[in-house]
Amino acid sequence: MVGVIIGSKRIGINPDNVATPTAASFGDLITLALLACFKLYPYVLYLVNLSFLCLIPAWVAASSKHPASEILLHTGWEPIIIAMLISSIGGVILDKTVLDPNLAGIIVYAPVINGVGGNLVSIQSSRISTHLHLKYSPGQLPEGRQSCSNPWHTFFGSGANHRSAKILLLLVIPGQLIFLHAVHLIKGGHTLPSPLFTIAFLSASLIQVLILLCMADCLVHCLWRRGKDPDSYSIPYLTALGDLLGTALLSIVFLMLWCIGDSGSV
Repeated sequence: MVGVIIGSKRIGINPDNVATPTAASFGDLITLALLACFKLYPYVLYLVNLSFLCLIPAWVAASSKHPASEILLHTGWEPIIIAMLISSIGGVILDKTVLDPNLAGIIVYAPVINGVGGNLVSIQSSRISTHLHLKYSPGQLPEGRQSCSNPWHTFFGSGANHRSAKILLLLVIPGQLIFLHAVHLIKGGHTLPSPLFTIAFLSASLIQVLILLCMADCLVHCLWRRGKDPDSYSIPYLTALGDLLGTALLSIVFLMLWCIGDSGSV
């Protein structure tokens, strides 16, 4: 994460557009790799957990020496724990859906819709947060701005963040088409997705990102008005909500397609 931010600054790229999605993607990749390792060697899981427990005092002592990180020791738990609970609800939905053999294909597409939605809303959240940090004091909102404005204002305002919201929403369809094709090329799915499934999947992804971008605009400004750092709070909440929304919408898509007899997604 630190390396990506420093590298982005050196080559003139806005870290808000790169660091968060890159870190999230590597986090997913490392998590999946570790889960695969733990399945083959279960005892490693206990060794890793024991190592982390032993390191807690050292990390607490190191964090306490810096004012910025010391704050996180007291306030950083809330968003992480709540985000885990929200994501767990999405996990329950996914687990219930996968149990049905007719809907088992959802496991291939869930990381796609959740990953894209989470990364796009993380970029927007970081951009709004950076804008507030640079131009306003904590608790102070832009003139005429309410914490939660009309969703129309999220995309059709006059600021740079409104333009970026529109761009991020427009990236959904071409981005998801690329990923759908990639899933087919690596044979992650059983068959080539049918046109009906493709349309339904893209619609679900658009709805997910549309809702997340509106929520990001509202949540970041609400947190800022209350004097909380949006960088510490908003991204865990939004990515967790992205997982929940994506999984729920995708489950509905698979259920509807199965009910009408479309087999292009199974």
